[in-house]
Amino acid sequence: MIKKRIAQAVPVGIAGFTSIIFLDSLRYKFTDHPNTQEIFGRLNDWAATLGADGLFTHTGLFSQYVIGSAELVASSLLLVGIIPALRRLQALGSLLALLIMSGAVSFHLFTPLGIDPNNDGGGLFMAAVMVWTLSLVMLIIRRKELLAVIEGVGRVLVPGRA
Repeated sequence: MIKKRIAQAVPVGIAGFTSIIFLDSLRYKFTDHPNTQEIFGRLNDWAATLGADGLFTHTGLFSQYVIGSAELVASSLLLVGIIPALRRLQALGSLLALLIMSGAVSFHLFTPLGIDPNNDGGGLFMAAVMVWTLSLVMLIIRRKELLAVIEGVGRVLVPGRA
């Protein structure tokens, strides 16, 4: 009985925590906060050295608005997926969160951005690592739902498949 309640509470906790992190960051991304300008500016300067200038600017493919919008979608899917009938959405939200945070962690580790771009003791980086880890845990928990989504997409894309 207690194990079952814990098993039910863990995904709700993960969805709530991950969503709080993502939703809190939107006030920085969507208001063009100086910290956000600094981070995306550094990333764009780095991208320019690789011949991809503009990739992280306001209208770039990976702008703060695009990333923020993806975080908003992931949060929405995670939270709506708390409803038992909509658990598949939680699996999709976790997958999207994992992809977003894989990019964030990689950019912190493998570009001049570094793990402490805002001089906050690496808090932003640690939040990204925590969300990445929790998203992976959620995907493990919701693996059956994710496989069901993949199978459904497969049936749509390959008609007549058994």
